[in-house]
Amino acid sequence: MGNILKNDKAETEISLDLKQCVAFHGHLCPGLVYGYVVAKESIRLLGIKRSTDEEVVAVCENDSCAVDGLQVMLGTTAGKGNLIIKDYGKNAYTVINRSKEKAYRFSRITSYNYSGKNADEFNKLEKAVSEGTASEQQRLRQKYLKAVDLFSRPFDEVFFTKEVEFSMPPYAPLAPSVACAICGEMTMKTKMVPGKGGRLICIPCSNMTAS
Repeated sequence: MGNILKNDKAETEISLDLKQCVAFHGHLCPGLVYGYVVAKESIRLLGIKRSTDEEVVAVCENDSCAVDGLQVMLGTTAGKGNLIIKDYGKNAYTVINRSKEKAYRFSRITSYNYSGKNADEFNKLEKAVSEGTASEQQRLRQKYLKAVDLFSRPFDEVFFTKEVEFSMPPYAPLAPSVACAICGEMTMKTKMVPGKGGRLICIPCSNMTAS
């Protein structure tokens, strides 16, 4: 958030772990806060720590900024295979504790209404943003005020929590890499398809040969 974050008195309301999320994501915004508060509630309910391997799994029903909050707080990442994105456009997240075989789904309850102390300022900024007349600084300020407001609310005012049954997703697959018969590039064997004569080829090459 640049100078907005540095100079605003509300900076004292931002916790260290949220600042770590901001450092990873690049800016403070409402979406990041959604992921952050879901992660904090998951840690409380499931008794989990940041995942070093695949002991925690997050299933996100969108591909928004919230995903980065979950990655930082829970250690659920695409590289480890314990971050699953099902982009339904829903502000909803399921967090799974493998060892306890327990999962909670968190879904946002209502549309957003600002409840902070800077209501007049926020409403003016919101109007400018919706009308397309806001400057970059005004857009950042509007996001910041909304993020701080969300951060300060009780969790159950923002999200509905439900324990759910969930089939444990498989661990990330491991397979050797072999050279594609066309381009020669090393490719995970289980991701390859049979080409002419049964030769294994990579997906991009199979697409080119099919066109």
